[in-house]
Amino acid sequence: MKHTKLTLMILLLSVSFIHVQCQENVLIPDLSKIAHNKEWKTVNREVIIDSCVFLNSKPGDGVLYLKGTEFKNGTIELDIKGENNPGQSFVGLAFHGANDSTFDAVYFRPFNFKNPQRSSHSVQYISMPQHDWYNLRSEHPGEYENTIVPAPDPENWFHATIVVNYPAIQVFVNNSDTPSLTVDQISPQQKGWIGFWVGNNSKGWFKNLKIVSESEND
Repeated sequence: MKHTKLTLMILLLSVSFIHVQCQENVLIPDLSKIAHNKEWKTVNREVIIDSCVFLNSKPGDGVLYLKGTEFKNGTIELDIKGENNPGQSFVGLAFHGANDSTFDAVYFRPFNFKNPQRSSHSVQYISMPQHDWYNLRSEHPGEYENTIVPAPDPENWFHATIVVNYPAIQVFVNNSDTPSLTVDQISPQQKGWIGFWVGNNSKGWFKNLKIVSESEND
């Protein structure tokens, strides 16, 4: 009887420890406090915080980095909204960032979501600064971008889930069971900052960021 109780206690303690470990690996940043938090860094954009995070439009790419967290492998979830504005709405997420210009990213072109001629260019992987979209499309056509099925509304919020297990990346949209994009990273950078990303002359809205990092012992 004593042996049974001891075994049960050990089991309960083990379950509790695993639960605590999992909780420690989940980060949900308070986006309302970005303006007063030195762990966030803005690159080539102005940030407005209201019910979400808004990055304004400027020439060149822009990033809002969460520098306080070094992400390696795991799952990143967030809600994103761009515009149905051809050639001027590129919105997504940078990860494994090393500095202002060195990072990998997954981004979306909402204006292509429901365009029959351009839907295959709806979601894109890039590895900056050497492998931008033009370089990848020219040298590897159709490999680092894809369509999204079913296509989201280009004017509304959509949910993105990015699963990173270096070098493999999978991108899921609106909680689909089927990935919209599956690629291998080009960059040798295996860990780094996470950031909201917008492309040339693009503005973007972001909210509900959730980061689940795999334990180094996994």
